[in-house]
Amino acid sequence: MILYRGFTKLFGTLRAVAGLDLEIGAAEVVALLGPNGSGKTTALKAAAGLIHPSAGDVLLGPERRPAGSPAARRSLSFLPQKVAFPESLSGREVLEFYRRLRGAPRERTGEVLRFASLNGAGGRAVGTYSGGMLQRLGLAVAMLPDAPVLLLDEPTAALDPDGLCAFYGVAQRHRDEGRTVFFTSHQLGDVERLADRCAVLVEGRLVAIFTQRELADRLADGGHLRLLLGPFRPALLATARQLAPLARWEGDELIAPCTAAQRAAVLAAVREAGGEIRGISTQEGRIDVLYRELVRESR
Repeated sequence: MILYRGFTKLFGTLRAVAGLDLEIGAAEVVALLGPNGSGKTTALKAAAGLIHPSAGDVLLGPERRPAGSPAARRSLSFLPQKVAFPESLSGREVLEFYRRLRGAPRERTGEVLRFASLNGAGGRAVGTYSGGMLQRLGLAVAMLPDAPVLLLDEPTAALDPDGLCAFYGVAQRHRDEGRTVFFTSHQLGDVERLADRCAVLVEGRLVAIFTQRELADRLADGGHLRLLLGPFRPALLATARQLAPLARWEGDELIAPCTAAQRAAVLAAVREAGGEIRGISTQEGRIDVLYRELVRESR
């Protein structure tokens, strides 16, 4: 449903995205991850037809229509990272305006108000909305048309718990109906809850594509095993370092950076060496560390 083919975007001398090749199918939820300035919003806006490629193509739908063409625009709905609506209008009036603009049936206004958990605030002026409510209103606007492609830029950045539930419901429903959801995020919880795949952009380049399971495994392998053992014992640290060379002692804890598959062996070795284990915990790898690793690998 979305095809990036050598997509490159320049803003003057700044290269925002370089040679992006990515295909997203129907009935698929894909997350686009990356640090700030990595080109995520640029890639999403290109699919929405709001910016044009400096090189390459962005195509939508089974007919592979160029993004930005009238037919491609009609096939999608787009939620920008920051939404703004006239503060004097009520939430319902905002939705009615966009409903008529997109040609959605009259009953859609009430449906999306309920789905975005705004049915109790539809008559209130937008100027009285909290940040989370405003983001939910933007999500409700994006839900209005019966579009096969949904593009969402950082949809959970300002969402409250009700908004998160609404967003997860939207994404799941679109997948179940055979539609495509493509969203950017900094939140690993969004990926773990929703994404079939995640693509990682760093410095404008696609450096990895993971399934949900592959990403979880990669982060787990970058994590730590923490063993509460009591006073420092050099022999136990030496034993742990035979399997986890970067193991260290902090306070009453032995901290062993190791892959998920190595943790059981480290635990068994420390126990056999006489360690009295009083507590066990694990800490998964951080997404910012993963970004740096991917940059080194890609270079």
